[in-house]
Amino acid sequence: MEDKNLTIDFGKVLKDLWSRKVLMLKVWTITFILACIYIFPQPRYYDASEVLAPEIVDVSAGSGLSSLTSSLGVNIGIGLSQDAIYPVLYPDLIQSKQFLVSLFDIRVKTLDGTVECDLHTYMLQHQKDAFYNYPKTWLRKKIKEWKNRNKPAVKIDGNINPFILSEQDMMLTEALEGMIRCQVNKKTDVVTIAVRSQDPLVSATLADSVCERLQNVITNYRTSKARTDVEYYTKITEEAKADYDRSVVRYSNYCDTHEGIVLQAYASERDKLENEMSMHYATYQAMQTQLQAAKAKLQERTPAFTILQCSTVPVKPAGPKRLIFVIAMLFLSTVCTTLYVGRDEFKKAFTAR
Repeated sequence: MEDKNLTIDFGKVLKDLWSRKVLMLKVWTITFILACIYIFPQPRYYDASEVLAPEIVDVSAGSGLSSLTSSLGVNIGIGLSQDAIYPVLYPDLIQSKQFLVSLFDIRVKTLDGTVECDLHTYMLQHQKDAFYNYPKTWLRKKIKEWKNRNKPAVKIDGNINPFILSEQDMMLTEALEGMIRCQVNKKTDVVTIAVRSQDPLVSATLADSVCERLQNVITNYRTSKARTDVEYYTKITEEAKADYDRSVVRYSNYCDTHEGIVLQAYASERDKLENEMSMHYATYQAMQTQLQAAKAKLQERTPAFTILQCSTVPVKPAGPKRLIFVIAMLFLSTVCTTLYVGRDEFKKAFTAR
């Protein structure tokens, strides 16, 4: 069976387009107007990011294997790290509802200074939207208010409970999840936290706050047992010191009130008090040693984070790319119009094949 080549007479197609240039101008005009109506009311957004390098504690026995796999761009820290939360899991940690809800109390301020409130209020009351979305937003808001009229948000000590979220707070949490992006370089474990919002100062503030909250979470996790040990040994040391102080007072009072007495009973009681004082002192000294060791362990377990790139207030918006959008729509309309005008030529070419 003979396979004919697909041939299209583009000269004829262009000639047909030129003969119908009025149609093309109308399509361009309508497309330009509709594209402008759609894209220009869209609120601008700004991107801010912060880059940090966390301290990784690897088991020494696997250091050689870790270096080899890192050179190949593979991270096997889960097997070599002493931590259950290693950098690859940081994005999952940031996207968790508990972490996102904890960000709602961050104080933010717009660059023009007109708005200064917590992040929850900012997202709920100060977000801009295109005018053609107002009816849909208003209707959706009224429906939700009616549905949730008897379902107040569950709060603990005035804070939102991430375990039971209202529909409104769930939507805000999902919106916040879309605003924050966390990327981890699997070869170097460098963490990049990027934030996108409608105000440049809010973006920079939120990026810095997310980075700080992440460091606090990791620090609290890694030092939880060491801090418990420090609190325990501090309490025991204070009790041992109190016992030692009381034994010193009893021994001193006894020696002062029985000075010059040579009876064996008094001498034995004095030796007993002296031995108790020495025992309490030895206990106090041992607890002091344990306390210092626990503090040293706490310092050792406290992770060090190096900020490689701090967040800065962006000068230019990251989007939307209005000019590019309009040009893309004009190009798409041109393609569609060309297919419409030259449909007979394209149909003939495909039929002949």
